[in-house]
Amino acid sequence: MKPKLFTIAVAVALLFQIGCTKNQPFSSGSEALQTLQKPENQQLARASQQDAEDLTVMTRNIYVGADVDAVLAAQSPEQVPVLVAQAFQTLLATNFHERAQALADEIQRNRPHLIGLQEVSLIRTQSPGDAVVGGTTPAETVLFDYLAILMDALKQRGLCYKVAGQIANADVEVPMLVNTDPLAFDDVRLNDYDVVLARQDVEIIHVAQANYEARLEVPSLGAEIPRGFVAVKARINDETIRFVNTHLEPASIPELLPIQLGQAQELAAFLQNETLPIVLVGDLNTLAPTGKTYQFLQEEGFLDLWTLKSNRDEGEGYTSPHDADLRNTTVHLDQRIDLILAKTSDKLLKKDIVARVVGDELRDRTPSGLWPSDHAGVVACFKL
Repeated sequence: MKPKLFTIAVAVALLFQIGCTKNQPFSSGSEALQTLQKPENQQLARASQQDAEDLTVMTRNIYVGADVDAVLAAQSPEQVPVLVAQAFQTLLATNFHERAQALADEIQRNRPHLIGLQEVSLIRTQSPGDAVVGGTTPAETVLFDYLAILMDALKQRGLCYKVAGQIANADVEVPMLVNTDPLAFDDVRLNDYDVVLARQDVEIIHVAQANYEARLEVPSLGAEIPRGFVAVKARINDETIRFVNTHLEPASIPELLPIQLGQAQELAAFLQNETLPIVLVGDLNTLAPTGKTYQFLQEEGFLDLWTLKSNRDEGEGYTSPHDADLRNTTVHLDQRIDLILAKTSDKLLKKDIVARVVGDELRDRTPSGLWPSDHAGVVACFKL
């Protein structure tokens, strides 16, 4: 009886694994066997075996859906409700439910072991709002939970990913003009997170996260904008690495550069005694190769995998920007600010590195013509 029981157990385990890669589990063991014998699935099996020797990582700013910087640039509190109303309409039009499907398609095509996500938003509302009159009741009605929406899109594809770590950054609630006659306001609350997703076969050993001391203050909102990082120790195919995801402050004007550089310095200090290979990903908001923060990280020993990649036909690696409304019909990316860096011995880097940009071609748009994000993403694969 034992051999028969063992066979049944193996079949059950096999069906469970197939259920993680298909939308629907197979209905019978014989159907599963027939499916595995198909040539295309034998190719998948060979690809999976090859994958056991690779480490694939991804960085993706998934975009809140509107130009938040326009609100942050308000010259006075009185301007805020109108600017928020304008941004809110753009956010609705950029439809994250639809964009999440395109993002999930990217993940399905590349199957990264680890993914660094930035601008993972939780948007809540309160109607009527009280912020305009100085009220402090927090908005609690969930309008969009980007992480839940994306995880659901992955689940629909049978992709097994888990949240390995996340850091809560900004938590800002602002008034929004909803009517002029009679005058009426709602409140909109934005929580911003950086998140690390790990494929189900990746073992997460340790998670650390922190907000930076260096942060932007916004007098018109009476708020500050914290940013942070998530750092996980992950074991992939008997190799353990430190995988770090962050979103540094933009430095579009010189006055903001010290904040961005200060955040990078804090991150470097956290990692200075790390003995494991480090893979750092994120929207670093520093121009490669000329940005001062980019150059600082290189001085700290971080290597830019795009510059080391073996495939030289992938263009310049530009990742930003698409238009704020995500409707541009020509590609005009001209900045490389979404980066995958590594600080390690030659062990991880002496083999060929394959790096590619995703979300930068017209075919990557959604059926209605939306780009998945206002950024393109980067995927890198290297041998272990």
